[in-house]
Amino acid sequence: MDTISAGDTAWVLVCCSLVLLMTPALALFYGGMVRRKNLLSTLTLSMAFMALIGVQWVLFGYSLSFGPDILGIVGGLNFAGLLGVDALPNAHYSETIPQGLFAAFQMMFAIITPALITGAFVERIKFKGFLLFSLIWATVIYDPLCHWVWGAGGWLREMGVLDFAGGTVVHIAAGFSALAFALVIGPRKGFKKFPMEPNNIPLTVLGAGLLWVGWFGFNAGSALAANGVAVNALLTTNTSGAAAALVWMFLSWLDGRPSTLGIATGMIVGLAAVTPASGFVSPLAALCIGVTAAPLSYYAMRFRERRSLDESLDVWACHGISSIWGMIATGLFATTAVNAAGANGLFFGNPGQIMIQLLAIAVTIVFSFGGTYIIARFLHASIGLRVSPMEEEVGLDISSHGERAYQ
Repeated sequence: MDTISAGDTAWVLVCCSLVLLMTPALALFYGGMVRRKNLLSTLTLSMAFMALIGVQWVLFGYSLSFGPDILGIVGGLNFAGLLGVDALPNAHYSETIPQGLFAAFQMMFAIITPALITGAFVERIKFKGFLLFSLIWATVIYDPLCHWVWGAGGWLREMGVLDFAGGTVVHIAAGFSALAFALVIGPRKGFKKFPMEPNNIPLTVLGAGLLWVGWFGFNAGSALAANGVAVNALLTTNTSGAAAALVWMFLSWLDGRPSTLGIATGMIVGLAAVTPASGFVSPLAALCIGVTAAPLSYYAMRFRERRSLDESLDVWACHGISSIWGMIATGLFATTAVNAAGANGLFFGNPGQIMIQLLAIAVTIVFSFGGTYIIARFLHASIGLRVSPMEEEVGLDISSHGERAYQ
């Protein structure tokens, strides 16, 4: 019978708090990059998920994600209301920590994933439409995808996909959902015609720093134990984030000057890229992951700009593209010398792992992009997703929330 470890429980409790910290950190990261008339609105988009998903996860989100398997597609409603999710371990998920703690830790992932998508539609989203979209997206996109990859009996998990902390479930899903939503809602008023300068880059830098700290809980906490795999995940996370920040700095320097905003963006790119690999690869492999992720996302951002697509804060380029590379890199660099519960990648004698990783990437892109496009199209045609041109001109802080960030 599995027994509770006080050390593992304490560690995951701390990591649970660190991952929750990432959502207000994301609010600051995004908030600093929008115009001053939309700062509070942007902060609210992220913060609202702490309330909305905090309730949805308890009522049925956790059960759909981690409940008893139904055909490899979704969990049953046996855990609805967290019924039976208590201080005892669960052999499938939490051998040395209470299942209740596992549910709480996973809730933090469920909160921040849709919050990432908000970067696609800041400065023009109708708050009512945003809330309804978010609830539907979490229920019909995030929860089933989470079950496929991490749930006991999930079909991608059974196939042997390696995704330590959310390359598919979090970053690729959010990135391609953001792209789909941006295509539906259209560009901001005056996009490409008038300057849309960030209102407060120091806020963004503060948010990036807090995200980096929180990412240690995100990745190292995914070991669900205070062990060597957690230590490795922490080291690989830091290494990839640092490497990508350096490369991004030099890329922006080649194009003019080393941008403060660019360095902060590079950090996030490196951290997102290593997320699926962090518990399976060595720190040197993480260095390669970060070095490669930076130019991939940097030039994906440039490509998006040339296409005049207003995916406003580059969720697709920073999260979607970097984690595609991260998933592929996991199939290259993974080794059971780091994590015996994982698998070897191509460079360690197992070329089949690459095919599994590519399948998971393709399925995640099709499901998240297609599903989001359908949901957004339906809501746009029914209740509407955009504020009026006048409300957009005034700014969402005043028109949607009746408040100002700055006097």
